[in-house]
Amino acid sequence: MAEANPLLADWSGPLGTPDFASFTAADFLPALDAAIGEARAEVAAITGTAAAPTFANTIAAYERSGARLARVKRVFWMLSSAEADEAIHAIEAEVSAKLTAFGSEQSHDAALFARVKAVWAERTALTPEQARLVDNSYKGFVAGGANLDTAQQHRLAAIDERLAALGVAFGQHVLAATNAAEVTISQAQVGGIPADLLSGAAKRAADRGLAEQFVFVLDRGVYEGLLTFADDRATREAVWRGFTGRCQSGAHGNLPLIAEIVALRQERAAMLGYASFADYALEDSMARTPDAAAGLMDRVWRPGLVQARREQAELQALVDRDGGGFALEAWDWRYFADRIRRERYAYDAGAIRAHLSLEKVRAAAFAAAGRLYGLQFTRRSDVSVYQRDVAAWGVSDASGADVGLLYTDYLARAEKHGGAWMGSLRVQESMDGPVLPIVYAVANFAGASNDEALLSLDEARTLFHEFGHALHALLSDVTYPSLAGTAVARDFVEFPSKLMEHWVASPEALAGFGVPASLAAAVERAEQFGHGFATVEFLASALVDLALHRTLPPPGDIAAFEAATLAALDMPSAIGMRHRLATFTHVFDGGYASAYYSYLWSEVLDADVFAAFTERGDLFDAELAGKLRREVLARGDSRDPLDSFIAFRGRPPEEEALLRSRCLA
Repeated sequence: MAEANPLLADWSGPLGTPDFASFTAADFLPALDAAIGEARAEVAAITGTAAAPTFANTIAAYERSGARLARVKRVFWMLSSAEADEAIHAIEAEVSAKLTAFGSEQSHDAALFARVKAVWAERTALTPEQARLVDNSYKGFVAGGANLDTAQQHRLAAIDERLAALGVAFGQHVLAATNAAEVTISQAQVGGIPADLLSGAAKRAADRGLAEQFVFVLDRGVYEGLLTFADDRATREAVWRGFTGRCQSGAHGNLPLIAEIVALRQERAAMLGYASFADYALEDSMARTPDAAAGLMDRVWRPGLVQARREQAELQALVDRDGGGFALEAWDWRYFADRIRRERYAYDAGAIRAHLSLEKVRAAAFAAAGRLYGLQFTRRSDVSVYQRDVAAWGVSDASGADVGLLYTDYLARAEKHGGAWMGSLRVQESMDGPVLPIVYAVANFAGASNDEALLSLDEARTLFHEFGHALHALLSDVTYPSLAGTAVARDFVEFPSKLMEHWVASPEALAGFGVPASLAAAVERAEQFGHGFATVEFLASALVDLALHRTLPPPGDIAAFEAATLAALDMPSAIGMRHRLATFTHVFDGGYASAYYSYLWSEVLDADVFAAFTERGDLFDAELAGKLRREVLARGDSRDPLDSFIAFRGRPPEEEALLRSRCLA
């Protein structure tokens, strides 16, 4: 009986939170069917009215529809990405198919689209926020195929269903391959590796009866840690090959899936009248066109490549000075770059790591939000969580009034997809009274517990980055849920999160972690080295992504395309892509297809905005922080993101700030 399904019940926990303990995998499919049926009836009520279409009886009514469905699917996607057992994995494809089919059904509902189009045609009489919602709704229907004929709509629905299935398969392959990617070393090979990384590997080996050995599972944090610290070159090579070789072939091979995905994406874009999938994907972005995105990347790639070659020469000189007798390879770069930072700048990444406990970094993020926005975070042990390492935090403002709730889930585990992300279980809105957001921030840091885990400076930045996304959702102040928080253009959404990263490495923040002043000063000096590598590693992935979705006809041999594109870019062999195509979940199981450049575009915005704080000489300037909250974070997608930026900065963004921040000017 649907009414007995706990997923369909209203959330009655503190701050309106769900009771995760009451949900099982078996509840999801029946709950989904019931919630889709309810949403379908709500849409039928909109199209069945004889009244002329208005904002209230069509657009606002459509915004209210599907509320129960939204709750069910948000819980499912939260668990499928962060705490997925075999039962969840087994139904993931079916859940995706049901949601995709219902989405197509709504997009192709001629009566519903006719009403939306009628309101859209008269949108100039609405408030700016209402007009924005109407325009977004209309464009969403068009992108879903509302203007196509019946035969084309059937084909579009079939494409979308297949793409959804391929995305699920891609993500599951990456998760399985990452869990299977291991490197085992002996006691003789542990030189340089931090104790906190060794302890987990030693326990894993002991559990398998392997004496005096260490077994590492290669998630990104472990991968980058071993490449940075392991003295043994053979260990570094094994780690690099194990991590970068995931999903290239075999049972978890993703290259055939990518070929099918890009072909279907191009077919879909062509049906909608676009020259390429990239043209389709970027139409509503800040960049607007693939040419604009490519132009920005090229203007950063060229000086970045020059700088990377300078850095490579310096690293090779260090290898030669040591009598290494080998040419620098991709598995050597991080190790020798760390050597240069230690020798030249007295920067010790291991010493920094010893101060950056997970709990200290989390507390520092909360403290920064307190100083910037007056927020307070209170641990809520009375709130249900989905895994024992997850913490729930009540968020309130300076007056003590509730703002929302935040779950933090930071430790790596086999059930969790790789990387880091933020999501929402409930978005802020005020259509029928205030609704507070419930958000979550997820990462994959190595460690046995939240109290024991230590972070690199880059991992600390990751925590602040995802916390920046969470703040964007928590501080939203809009009327309509579709416009709330992070529901903005892909190349704008990374701006508030990238901006937040600046507060983790400031001398004041480092002092708060207990980092000595001399070491904090070394961090600032050492930050000037390595921008060539960081720029090339990132942009190689972004450029290949965009090129893949602009190439006509779409390539069938993905490995050859990746290699040829990198060769055309003159990519140094000693630098690997940050994300190879076969494991690029952002693009093939995320939402960043053609748009991985967004991090760079957002970095233009964040560098320009952070410059406003440095110009004031106070990273916690109250006036600027209040203006940032009011004009950017609170606005969501209630207006064009460029207008939000200009409202804060007083002018459009300037690229020069990005080049200066990357030391490429």
